[in-house]
Amino acid sequence: MNVPLMQVFLSETVGTAILILLGAGVVANVILPKTKGFGGGWLLINFGWGLAVFAGVYAAYRSGAHLNFAVTMGLWANGADTYATGVPVTFGSTMTYLGGEMLGAFIGAILAFLAYKKHFDEDAEPAVKLGVFSTGPELRSYGWNFVTEVIGTFVLVFVIIMFGKDPAKLGALPVALLVVGIGASLGGPTGYAINPNRDLGPRIAHALLPIKGKGSSDWSYAWVPVFGPIVGGILAGLAAHGMNSYFG
Repeated sequence: MNVPLMQVFLSETVGTAILILLGAGVVANVILPKTKGFGGGWLLINFGWGLAVFAGVYAAYRSGAHLNFAVTMGLWANGADTYATGVPVTFGSTMTYLGGEMLGAFIGAILAFLAYKKHFDEDAEPAVKLGVFSTGPELRSYGWNFVTEVIGTFVLVFVIIMFGKDPAKLGALPVALLVVGIGASLGGPTGYAINPNRDLGPRIAHALLPIKGKGSSDWSYAWVPVFGPIVGGILAGLAAHGMNSYFG
Protein backbone atom coordinates (compact mmCIF):
# COMPACT_ATOMS: atom_id res chain seq x y z
CA MET A 1 0.00 0.00 0.00
CA ASN A 2 1.30 3.42 -0.98
CA VAL A 3 1.82 6.01 1.72
CA PRO A 4 -0.19 9.19 1.00
CA LEU A 5 2.08 12.04 -0.04
CA MET A 6 0.57 14.26 2.65
CA GLN A 7 1.85 11.80 5.25
CA VAL A 8 5.27 11.90 3.62
CA PHE A 9 5.18 15.71 3.65
CA LEU A 10 4.18 15.92 7.32
CA SER A 11 6.71 13.28 8.35
CA GLU A 12 9.58 15.09 6.63
CA THR A 13 8.41 18.46 7.95
CA VAL A 14 8.28 17.28 11.56
CA GLY A 15 11.52 15.32 11.39
CA THR A 16 13.46 18.14 9.72
CA ALA A 17 12.04 20.72 12.13
CA ILE A 18 13.31 18.67 15.07
CA LEU A 19 16.67 18.19 13.33
CA ILE A 20 17.16 21.92 12.83
CA LEU A 21 15.75 22.95 16.22
CA LEU A 22 18.24 20.74 18.04
CA GLY A 23 21.09 21.32 15.61
CA ALA A 24 20.79 25.10 15.51
CA GLY A 25 20.12 24.96 19.24
CA VAL A 26 23.46 23.37 20.06
CA VAL A 27 25.25 25.93 17.88
CA ALA A 28 23.40 28.75 19.67
CA ASN A 29 24.30 27.23 23.04
CA VAL A 30 28.01 27.20 22.16
CA ILE A 31 28.48 30.52 20.36
CA LEU A 32 25.87 33.00 21.64
CA PRO A 33 26.76 35.18 24.66
CA LYS A 34 25.77 34.24 28.23
CA THR A 35 24.45 30.74 27.51
CA LYS A 36 25.14 27.78 29.80
CA GLY A 37 27.14 26.10 27.03
CA PHE A 38 29.09 29.14 25.83
CA GLY A 39 32.52 28.13 24.56
CA GLY A 40 31.66 24.43 24.62
CA GLY A 41 33.68 23.81 21.49
CA TRP A 42 33.49 22.09 18.14
CA LEU A 43 32.99 18.56 19.43
CA LEU A 44 29.94 19.61 21.45
CA ILE A 45 28.50 21.00 18.23
CA ASN A 46 29.37 17.75 16.40
CA PHE A 47 27.67 15.58 19.01
CA GLY A 48 24.71 17.96 19.24
CA TRP A 49 24.12 17.69 15.50
CA GLY A 50 24.49 13.92 15.67
CA LEU A 51 21.84 13.71 18.38
CA ALA A 52 19.66 16.09 16.38
CA VAL A 53 19.83 13.63 13.47
CA PHE A 54 19.06 10.77 15.87
CA ALA A 55 15.87 12.50 17.03
CA GLY A 56 14.87 13.60 13.54
CA VAL A 57 15.24 10.10 12.07
CA TYR A 58 12.92 8.61 14.69
CA ALA A 59 10.37 11.40 14.22
CA ALA A 60 10.27 10.93 10.43
CA TYR A 61 10.48 7.14 10.18
CA ARG A 62 7.17 6.96 8.25
CA SER A 63 8.72 8.67 5.21
CA GLY A 64 12.10 6.97 5.46
CA ALA A 65 13.54 9.97 7.35
CA HIS A 66 15.45 11.59 4.51
CA LEU A 67 15.53 15.01 6.24
CA ASN A 68 17.94 16.02 3.49
CA PHE A 69 17.32 16.53 -0.24
CA ALA A 70 20.82 15.19 -0.95
CA VAL A 71 19.66 11.83 0.44
CA THR A 72 16.55 11.98 -1.75
CA MET A 73 18.66 12.75 -4.82
CA GLY A 74 21.13 10.01 -3.90
CA LEU A 75 18.37 7.42 -3.79
CA TRP A 76 17.05 8.67 -7.13
CA ALA A 77 20.51 8.47 -8.72
CA ASN A 78 20.95 4.99 -7.24
CA GLY A 79 17.97 3.82 -9.31
CA ALA A 80 15.70 3.11 -6.34
CA ASP A 81 12.10 2.20 -7.08
CA THR A 82 10.90 3.63 -3.78
CA TYR A 83 12.09 6.41 -1.48
CA ALA A 84 10.74 4.46 1.51
CA THR A 85 8.32 1.60 2.03
CA GLY A 86 5.13 2.56 0.18
CA VAL A 87 6.61 5.72 -1.40
CA PRO A 88 7.38 5.16 -5.11
CA VAL A 89 9.96 7.35 -6.83
CA THR A 90 8.02 9.89 -8.90
CA PHE A 91 8.38 13.58 -9.65
CA GLY A 92 5.52 14.27 -7.23
CA SER A 93 7.07 12.32 -4.37
CA THR A 94 10.47 13.94 -5.01
CA MET A 95 8.97 17.41 -4.72
CA THR A 96 7.04 16.32 -1.63
CA TYR A 97 10.29 15.43 0.11
CA LEU A 98 11.84 18.72 -0.93
CA GLY A 99 8.84 20.74 0.25
CA GLY A 100 8.58 19.00 3.61
CA GLU A 101 12.31 19.28 4.27
CA MET A 102 12.40 22.98 3.39
CA LEU A 103 9.37 23.85 5.50
CA GLY A 104 10.65 21.81 8.42
CA ALA A 105 14.07 23.48 8.27
CA PHE A 106 12.46 26.92 8.24
CA ILE A 107 10.21 26.08 11.21
CA GLY A 108 13.05 24.52 13.19
CA ALA A 109 15.20 27.61 12.73
CA ILE A 110 12.41 29.87 13.97
CA LEU A 111 11.90 27.67 17.05
CA ALA A 112 15.64 27.77 17.81
CA PHE A 113 15.55 31.56 17.55
CA LEU A 114 12.63 31.74 19.97
CA ALA A 115 14.38 29.43 22.44
CA TYR A 116 17.46 31.71 22.45
CA LYS A 117 15.73 35.05 21.83
CA LYS A 118 17.28 36.84 24.84
CA HIS A 119 20.75 35.69 23.85
CA PHE A 120 20.24 36.92 20.30
CA ASP A 121 19.45 40.30 21.89
CA GLU A 122 22.92 40.40 23.46
CA ASP A 123 25.85 42.05 21.68
CA ALA A 124 27.57 39.64 19.29
CA GLU A 125 29.10 39.89 15.84
CA PRO A 126 26.56 39.55 13.02
CA ALA A 127 28.49 36.55 11.68
CA VAL A 128 28.07 34.78 15.04
CA LYS A 129 24.30 35.22 14.92
CA LEU A 130 24.19 34.03 11.31
CA GLY A 131 26.31 31.03 12.31
CA VAL A 132 23.43 29.69 14.41
CA PHE A 133 21.30 29.46 11.28
CA SER A 134 23.60 28.54 8.42
CA THR A 135 27.13 27.51 7.56
CA GLY A 136 30.05 29.57 6.41
CA PRO A 137 33.66 28.85 5.42
CA GLU A 138 36.67 29.51 7.60
CA LEU A 139 38.67 30.28 4.44
CA ARG A 140 36.43 31.59 1.68
CA SER A 141 37.23 29.90 -1.62
CA TYR A 142 33.98 29.04 -3.35
CA GLY A 143 35.43 26.29 -5.52
CA TRP A 144 37.24 24.51 -2.69
CA ASN A 145 34.34 25.08 -0.27
CA PHE A 146 32.11 23.42 -2.88
CA VAL A 147 34.50 20.45 -3.10
CA THR A 148 34.44 20.07 0.69
CA GLU A 149 30.63 19.95 0.74
CA VAL A 150 30.58 17.45 -2.13
CA ILE A 151 33.00 15.13 -0.31
CA GLY A 152 31.25 15.33 3.05
CA THR A 153 27.83 14.69 1.54
CA PHE A 154 29.18 11.87 -0.60
CA VAL A 155 30.33 10.06 2.54
CA LEU A 156 26.97 10.57 4.23
CA VAL A 157 24.79 9.40 1.35
CA PHE A 158 27.09 6.61 0.14
CA VAL A 159 27.19 4.97 3.57
CA ILE A 160 23.42 5.30 4.04
CA ILE A 161 22.69 3.71 0.66
CA MET A 162 25.29 0.95 0.91
CA PHE A 163 24.23 -0.20 4.37
CA GLY A 164 20.61 0.73 4.76
CA LYS A 165 19.04 2.11 1.58
CA ASP A 166 17.50 4.99 3.59
CA PRO A 167 18.19 6.50 7.05
CA ALA A 168 15.22 4.80 8.76
CA LYS A 169 16.36 1.36 7.57
CA LEU A 170 19.98 1.98 8.53
CA GLY A 171 18.86 3.07 12.00
CA ALA A 172 18.95 6.33 13.91
CA LEU A 173 22.11 5.63 15.93
CA PRO A 174 24.38 4.66 13.00
CA VAL A 175 23.27 7.75 11.04
CA ALA A 176 23.83 9.96 14.09
CA LEU A 177 27.34 8.59 14.61
CA LEU A 178 28.07 8.99 10.91
CA VAL A 179 27.13 12.67 11.10
CA VAL A 180 29.32 13.13 14.20
CA GLY A 181 32.21 11.51 12.35
CA ILE A 182 31.77 13.67 9.25
CA GLY A 183 31.64 16.80 11.39
CA ALA A 184 34.74 15.87 13.36
CA SER A 185 36.73 14.85 10.28
CA LEU A 186 35.47 17.01 7.40
CA GLY A 187 33.54 19.84 9.04
CA GLY A 188 36.41 22.23 9.67
CA PRO A 189 36.58 24.08 6.34
CA THR A 190 32.87 24.89 5.84
CA GLY A 191 30.90 23.83 8.92
CA TYR A 192 29.58 20.75 7.04
CA ALA A 193 26.13 21.65 5.80
CA ILE A 194 25.96 18.29 3.93
CA ASN A 195 22.27 19.09 3.48
CA PRO A 196 20.85 21.84 1.26
CA ASN A 197 17.71 22.18 3.38
CA ARG A 198 19.69 22.44 6.61
CA ASP A 199 21.39 25.57 5.26
CA LEU A 200 18.86 27.24 2.97
CA GLY A 201 15.74 27.00 5.15
CA PRO A 202 17.42 28.54 8.21
CA ARG A 203 19.19 31.16 6.07
CA ILE A 204 15.79 32.29 4.78
CA ALA A 205 14.57 32.39 8.40
CA HIS A 206 17.59 34.51 9.34
CA ALA A 207 16.77 36.94 6.55
CA LEU A 208 13.15 37.29 7.68
CA LEU A 209 13.39 37.23 11.47
CA PRO A 210 13.75 40.47 13.52
CA ILE A 211 17.15 39.56 14.95
CA LYS A 212 18.88 42.41 16.75
CA GLY A 213 22.10 43.41 14.94
CA LYS A 214 21.92 40.45 12.58
CA GLY A 215 23.65 41.89 9.50
CA SER A 216 23.82 40.12 6.13
CA SER A 217 22.52 36.63 5.44
CA ASP A 218 25.59 36.07 3.18
CA TRP A 219 23.65 35.13 0.06
CA SER A 220 26.83 35.20 -2.04
CA TYR A 221 27.91 31.97 -0.32
CA ALA A 222 24.48 30.35 -0.09
CA TRP A 223 24.79 28.39 -3.35
CA VAL A 224 27.73 26.33 -2.01
CA PRO A 225 25.85 24.48 0.79
CA VAL A 226 22.90 23.96 -1.54
CA PHE A 227 24.49 22.64 -4.72
CA GLY A 228 27.55 21.01 -3.14
CA PRO A 229 25.41 18.55 -1.14
CA ILE A 230 23.10 17.87 -4.08
CA VAL A 231 26.07 17.01 -6.31
CA GLY A 232 27.63 14.92 -3.54
CA GLY A 233 24.38 13.05 -3.01
CA ILE A 234 23.94 12.27 -6.70
CA LEU A 235 27.56 11.10 -7.05
CA ALA A 236 27.11 8.88 -3.98
CA GLY A 237 23.98 7.34 -5.47
CA LEU A 238 25.75 6.62 -8.74
CA ALA A 239 28.80 5.20 -6.98
CA ALA A 240 26.67 2.95 -4.75
CA HIS A 241 24.77 1.72 -7.80
CA GLY A 242 28.05 0.89 -9.53
CA MET A 243 29.40 -0.92 -6.46
CA ASN A 244 26.23 -2.96 -6.02
CA SER A 245 26.20 -3.86 -9.72
CA TYR A 246 29.84 -4.96 -9.61
CA PHE A 247 29.46 -7.11 -6.51
CA GLY A 248 26.04 -8.37 -7.51
